[in-house]
Amino acid sequence: MLSDVTQDSVFQGRVKLVQPEKGLRTSTDSLLLAASVHAKPGSHVLEVGTGCGGVLLPAAWRLAEARFTGVEQAPHLAEMARQGAQANRMLGRVEVVTAEASAWVAHHENRFDAVCANPPFFRPGRVSAPAEDKAGAYLEALPLEGWLKAMVFAAKPRAPITILHRAAELARLLSLMDRWGGDLTVLPIHPRPDAPANRVLVRMRKGLRRGEVRLLPGLSVYAGKSGGALSRELDVIKRGMALDWPPPK
Repeated sequence: MLSDVTQDSVFQGRVKLVQPEKGLRTSTDSLLLAASVHAKPGSHVLEVGTGCGGVLLPAAWRLAEARFTGVEQAPHLAEMARQGAQANRMLGRVEVVTAEASAWVAHHENRFDAVCANPPFFRPGRVSAPAEDKAGAYLEALPLEGWLKAMVFAAKPRAPITILHRAAELARLLSLMDRWGGDLTVLPIHPRPDAPANRVLVRMRKGLRRGEVRLLPGLSVYAGKSGGALSRELDVIKRGMALDWPPPK
């Protein structure tokens, strides 16, 4: 076991996680992205920037008949994700690769049936520098366009590509994704019912013609205006169920 880590779980103890004590840990964002992934039995799903496995392992638990690959450039995080896969007895169908994503996908064109990512949110110089142990979680090492190019390159034609990001970056996301596919679907994520969305889940399908963008009703993390209890949708997701949004056409 690595040092300076914690052993945690999600889905009421059914999925074990090995995480750093500080820094890039599993969050509500992780579980939302994991719950958003659709994959048929026998499919192969890629996560770009898998961290310690906070998306990869919950998604693999829910989609037990699919295979998963996570790519992570930080060796210590990749090792945590592997230990998590081992703890959950997933090593036969969950692989964690230590590599820089844009270089790795160059050898994996048109390989995956679904691709997802929750990339770092901020460009260097746009926010105050975070603590060293959190820099990988918040600052882009690869520009957003580079993340999306890597995801698109690795996806099979017509495969769904899903990204979770800040709501403030929605215009940039749609502009980039519109270059490479269609069937764009946007799910706004609100912290509370009365608050503006601060996250978005955006899904496209590689190579489809451009068309209308589907903007879905927003999902709230908390049920009340002052926080407190989780919304019904988040409670279901934290119990290990799929996100209730339209599957790819």
